[in-house]
Amino acid sequence: MGLRERLAKPRIVLAPGVCDAFTAAIAADAGFEALYVSGAAIAYTRLGRPDIGLVSMSEVADHVTRIADRVATPLIVDADTGYGNALNVQRTVRAFERAGATMIQLEDQTFPKRCGHLDGKGVVPAAEMVGKIRAAVDARRSADTLILARTDAVAIEGLEAAVERAHAYAEAGADALFVEAPRTREDLARVTAALGGTRPLLANMVEGGKTPVLSAPELEAIGFRIVIFPGGIVRALARTARDYYASLASARTTEPFRDRMLDLTGLNELIGTPEMLALGKRYDA
Repeated sequence: MGLRERLAKPRIVLAPGVCDAFTAAIAADAGFEALYVSGAAIAYTRLGRPDIGLVSMSEVADHVTRIADRVATPLIVDADTGYGNALNVQRTVRAFERAGATMIQLEDQTFPKRCGHLDGKGVVPAAEMVGKIRAAVDARRSADTLILARTDAVAIEGLEAAVERAHAYAEAGADALFVEAPRTREDLARVTAALGGTRPLLANMVEGGKTPVLSAPELEAIGFRIVIFPGGIVRALARTARDYYASLASARTTEPFRDRMLDLTGLNELIGTPEMLALGKRYDA
């Protein structure tokens, strides 16, 4: 079942964030129906830097290619602002579609963008973003490639203006809508009341962000069709890595941390080493 068909079903799609092929493979094995390739997570893990527009289009496309080669799960890919104007958006959509993206997210921030839960954002005029959405729709090769339109206007222009923008983006051809960073549960409900009959709506759950973190069933009851937890895996990895290195520096051995680690056999089982070696033998002379 394609993602478009899946979104027509009543149950919400829970898409965890992944940052590379390794985390994507683990998430796919856990049984998720879609994965979210987070631009922020790529910046955190590839650059060790914040989500402030430092990652390039080609870097993300290359990253998505590796993930799509490893897993068959539909990928919702963060394309930031499209990396430029409408013509840049078209190039981005074509590149990400070739790389294996199922849904491509575009946002209406000014460039350089920043994490939707950081202060100091700006948004382009709504008409400019409408043109970029139309360009994205025209650029895709397959109708199965979905365009997700995100607006960051809540923080700059208010919730009502963000809803108006989302309506305009739907009219421009967006397949799904993402109103970033509502401040309260009531604001989340206002978004779905205003837009729920328009397009499938995505909710973004960021631990410590501006939106209260609700469960997938809670968001489904409010009226959302997709929920992402984009950076949770990086925050989990960061805490584990910090604790691991602190333990190793203190104990001068990994023994105190062993019960929180996979051993070599466990890791090889996780990444499919026995299966890969067996496959290779099929091609031996």
